[in-house]
Amino acid sequence: MPKNISFRDRRRVLTRHHKIAIAGVATLGAAAVAFSTVPGNAQPATSEAASSAQSHVAYSTEPIKDVKASVTDQLAGASLKAEAAKAKTAAKQKAAAHTAAQKKAEAAAKKTAEAAHKAKTASRSTARTAVKPAAAKSYSNNLHGWINESLDIMKSKGIPGSYNGLYRNIMRESSGNPNAINGWDINAINGIPSKGLLQVIPPTFKAYHVKGTSSNIYDPVANITAAANYAADKYGSIDNVNSAY
Repeated sequence: MPKNISFRDRRRVLTRHHKIAIAGVATLGAAAVAFSTVPGNAQPATSEAASSAQSHVAYSTEPIKDVKASVTDQLAGASLKAEAAKAKTAAKQKAAAHTAAQKKAEAAAKKTAEAAHKAKTASRSTARTAVKPAAAKSYSNNLHGWINESLDIMKSKGIPGSYNGLYRNIMRESSGNPNAINGWDINAINGIPSKGLLQVIPPTFKAYHVKGTSSNIYDPVANITAAANYAADKYGSIDNVNSAY
């Protein structure tokens, strides 16, 4: 063994080299241990973290888009509802205005019609006032006029008879003389002689006198009308009389 070898110096040298070696071995050992604990199909943590982060980012973008779309849809729906409500209100206002205008037009038309009716009525009233009453029918003061006047009265009273029936019986009874008196028949013997155009006795004239005619038995129209009234009651009509009655 050589002498004068300094173990102190060797220890110092070995110690430095050994530290380096030991550090390297420790690093390799730690790496080996770490490698042995990771499964064969596993990927590095950094890769998994990155993948996970990307995955989270990918999923997180979708809800944001959905929320944005949902908000847009809601706004659009609200806008459409507002427009619909506005249109509905406008339609109601338009309908109300149309109804009011129609009622106003109807009222105006009614007022115009009423005014026209009043004017027409007033015109008719004025026209009626302006028209003079028809002149009373006139009859000639002769046998022809007396018969025609009596016929008009008979018609208004519902007494039957014709011009021919009256004329024929007048000519047989009095020859057309309104003042004729029968002084020889049974009536004359009994004190109630026949008088006038149709030779009526006073009691018969009084019983069958037609209202509106004279109460004078010699009055031609009164005499004819009363005699025709009596003949209608006894024979159905003066036309059925062909002899003394």
